[in-house]
Amino acid sequence: MTETTTRQIRQLLRERNAILLAHNYEPPEIQDIADLTGDSLELSIKAGKTDAEMIVFCGVLFMAETAAIVSPDKTVLTPRLDTGCAMADMITPEALKAKVEELGQMPVVTYVNSPASVKAESTICCTSANAIAVVNSLAEHELLMTPDRNLARYVASRTNKKIHYWNGYCPVHDQVTEQDVLIAKKAHPEAVFMAHPECPPEVLAHADAILSTSGMLKFAARSENRSFIVGTEEGLIYPLQKANPDKSFYKVSSSMICRDMKRTRLCDILNALKTTTHEVKIPRIISEKASIAVKRMLNVTHG
Repeated sequence: MTETTTRQIRQLLRERNAILLAHNYEPPEIQDIADLTGDSLELSIKAGKTDAEMIVFCGVLFMAETAAIVSPDKTVLTPRLDTGCAMADMITPEALKAKVEELGQMPVVTYVNSPASVKAESTICCTSANAIAVVNSLAEHELLMTPDRNLARYVASRTNKKIHYWNGYCPVHDQVTEQDVLIAKKAHPEAVFMAHPECPPEVLAHADAILSTSGMLKFAARSENRSFIVGTEEGLIYPLQKANPDKSFYKVSSSMICRDMKRTRLCDILNALKTTTHEVKIPRIISEKASIAVKRMLNVTHG
């Protein structure tokens, strides 16, 4: 059945001139069938440069929104509508406006893990990989980072800027404890600990490398070390192991599972392609304003 579904999906992708994207946290069978796998913004940018007329994004909803912002002339589908992001849901444009009014006017640096409507109210966007560079590119000394407090605190520890932060977090990364790290290090004393900046400060304090998911893939490939403790959602271990079959990868905790990232099934992708359902549409005024914040970030990192 899986083989038949896979063939049908690939056939429909060709017929509809569509490209299939899968985030690094998606289930293995989704990653295996995708045209591109990677970080959310990285995928949106790469897909935007193709001649595909349709993008099918397997991830969580804000990722599909970002693809729609980057490629306003393409049709963007999400295979399921129940793939939200808890952290993205912790902020609204109305609440952000109120916070800026409370703090006083200052730049707003918003993590791409956020709704399009919040990006539209932001000065500039950032990723976990480029957040420090983005913050340092601003002339102002004082700013607000949203919605991830852990990423903001990490950036604050690496810059001399005064950073106010939104009290949001990724439930998967935020639940990792210092004790989890110490137990994992004791079990694998030879392993290098790679941690995602969405983890709490006390966890990052034990990290040998603090990296985005794409950063972890590059680091592991270049490293002479043979074993690694992975401090992010467990889905990343699949592409890490696939790219480095001679190396060992261990979870920092058995609870590092994002349920939303695991909801999509092959049958959902097939249904979306067959019926062209779950199209992600963003009001033009929001898309245009959000696009400005994204382009400002890209000018920093690619300009």
